[in-house]
Amino acid sequence: MMDREIQFYYREGCHLCEEMAAVLHRGWPEIFAVMHWIPVDSTPDLEEAFGTLIPVLEVDGQVVCKYFADVEEITSYFGPPMNPV
Repeated sequence: MMDREIQFYYREGCHLCEEMAAVLHRGWPEIFAVMHWIPVDSTPDLEEAFGTLIPVLEVDGQVVCKYFADVEEITSYFGPPMNPV
């Protein structure tokens, strides 16, 4: 799993971003620890690409989920959560 590129696109102050991050932290703490946090407001290109589509969780360039933590989809990538989510 460590050889996967895991990216979390977010915006500061976004409640949906905070909720998805909390689900990832609780259920898959090993993923949470190694994912790359990318603020979409850091560049105009990211802001244009993601706009209001955040949060977005990507693995190896594939969108796993956006807006909300899709536990089923996350599980299909990383296995069952370590803690109930």
